[in-house]
Amino acid sequence: MNRSEAHSHAPAVAFDGGDLDCGNGLLLLIRNHIDPLGAGQLLEIRSTERSVETDLPAWCRMTGNELVSWTLHGRTFSFLVSKGPFARTGHPDEAAPPNAPRLAAVPVTIPDTLPSPAAAAPIRPLSVMGIGSWPRPHWMIQALHANNEGRLDAGIFQTTADDAVQLAVAAQLRAGVDVVTDGEQRRDSYASFVGGLLDNCQLIPLTDLLPYVDDPDEFERELRALDVPAGEVRHPAVFGPLGRSKPLAGAELGYLRTLTGAPAKIALPGPYLLTRTMWMECISDRAYAHREALAADIVRVLREELAALLADGAALVQFDEPVLSEVAFGGASGTRSFMCGALSAKASPEIELGFARELINAVVAGFPQERVALHMCRGNWTADEDKALSGDYRPLLDTLSRLDVGTLFLELSTPRAGEMRILSALPGHYRIGVGMCNQKHAHVETIEHMVSKGEQAIQLFGAERLLLTPDCGFATFADSPVSAAVVAEKKLRALADAAAILRERHRL
Repeated sequence: MNRSEAHSHAPAVAFDGGDLDCGNGLLLLIRNHIDPLGAGQLLEIRSTERSVETDLPAWCRMTGNELVSWTLHGRTFSFLVSKGPFARTGHPDEAAPPNAPRLAAVPVTIPDTLPSPAAAAPIRPLSVMGIGSWPRPHWMIQALHANNEGRLDAGIFQTTADDAVQLAVAAQLRAGVDVVTDGEQRRDSYASFVGGLLDNCQLIPLTDLLPYVDDPDEFERELRALDVPAGEVRHPAVFGPLGRSKPLAGAELGYLRTLTGAPAKIALPGPYLLTRTMWMECISDRAYAHREALAADIVRVLREELAALLADGAALVQFDEPVLSEVAFGGASGTRSFMCGALSAKASPEIELGFARELINAVVAGFPQERVALHMCRGNWTADEDKALSGDYRPLLDTLSRLDVGTLFLELSTPRAGEMRILSALPGHYRIGVGMCNQKHAHVETIEHMVSKGEQAIQLFGAERLLLTPDCGFATFADSPVSAAVVAEKKLRALADAAAILRERHRL
């Protein structure tokens, strides 16, 4: 919105925020003044802080309020904000912005019962599979952007995505995997896509979150360092009670099963990751009094989705919880990263890990453990290992040992993950998906190297408990794959060849 010489409308309430910025109390004052107003009433906010000029419009976009006009006289800004959309008079100069958000909360439907799991092909020991994502072709990335921006017909987008999935699945089958994924081709990232499908949630540009971090300048530096185009990454913002009126990954599974009879795996963001990502002061608390209430609804919608996927024949549903590494290792390194949902406040590591465990167990309660899994890593947005978190699994052993899942997919190829033997303390009922190759590196590990690492894992866990994977997905973010598709296929081929040798040696 362009600057005005003077406001054309009178505010119902006005206040002076002085030199407070949005990260240091101004948003709380705005909320205190705007909440008592009626829909369409105007609040004037006066400020001498320069950063408010960019941060306040971002807050308005996320909360569904409208910035009607702003002025600058000397050092003092004056912003006129409507509570919700502003009632226009019909004057041409007062046309509603073309992309004005429509944030009226919709009713949430909760199913009376959840469907029962259907039979699925078993996953044999030493099975090879990817973690989830696969590099998207350039034309698929273009289609994702066009679809997100409303410039592409939904039918054309799905047809385009079908073509990309066919390529991803064909590459996996050529490589010799035992379990397939659809490569997450329809997603712009491994987690944020959920925010665009849930009721009463919208996706916003990551750069609009600057008002909510402790140090906006440092956050901007982190975004530049992470090799991820922050302007293209979107973040979920909650504005009403969460609901699941449409499937999150049902279409992915349905199309995947038309392409192959191999066991199918679907990855979903975990409940702790989603809670940490979606809970933001001054936004989420419009719908939820506290983050535990938000978490309860996240658990509910993930249970609905898990039940539907298992009923539709998914052999394995994997919940991604990379944020556990931020809890365990972020404090020591001082690293805070958006991939770990670090925009929201957190308590001590002990409290947070306990909270995460409760949420994960609540999602999977009552479902067959052999059909549910958890994956965690230490960051997968750049090929530069120095920019991701480091630390062995000791701080996480208690949490991992008390999860009610059947399989743990763990990063173990990179030196950042520490020694594999530490995991020998895990209970014997878990299958262990061992990261055998580093998806960040362009070089392809030798079969001999993978066989040696596999033998080490067999000595620790037993061949019957072992699954073989890369450390993480090959393209967490659509715009920032960490590997090329040709490299990804070669790594899986080497892994499958190593698995064949191990099966023959151990008569499996």
